[in-house]
Amino acid sequence: MNAPKTPCIGICSTTSLGDSVCRGCKRYSFEVINWNSYDEQQKVAVLKRLEKLICQILENKFTIFCEATLESELKRANVPFNVELSPYCWLHNLFKKNKNRIADLRAYGVTARVDHATVPLNELLAQIDSELQLLSEAHLDRYFKIPT
Repeated sequence: MNAPKTPCIGICSTTSLGDSVCRGCKRYSFEVINWNSYDEQQKVAVLKRLEKLICQILENKFTIFCEATLESELKRANVPFNVELSPYCWLHNLFKKNKNRIADLRAYGVTARVDHATVPLNELLAQIDSELQLLSEAHLDRYFKIPT
């Protein structure tokens, strides 16, 4: 990986609302605060954890049938994404930044899997966000919280 970029997508809830897990990028508050002081290995570790959690959820609900289309549409819409991470991370950024502008997922090179195809996109995205937030918070509690 080249110098890791921040996963921030510009909707941080750790600094504005005091959340322990950002509702945008899903980093922990201490990772958001300390990001600029992290070395490359620390940044890569954070990015890989986020990638694993995002892929775990999104791969079960969507199929990316054309990465090139997804990439070009992200660029056109000025949605930030890291080409070194899974396209499912790119898709997550699209959903976080432009969910209300998506009329047809196929225009982005994406389809919902059969068992999720009949769920309205806004409902599906709310479910995904909730699952990802819960998974991130559980990971934080399991590996970073000091027992009382």
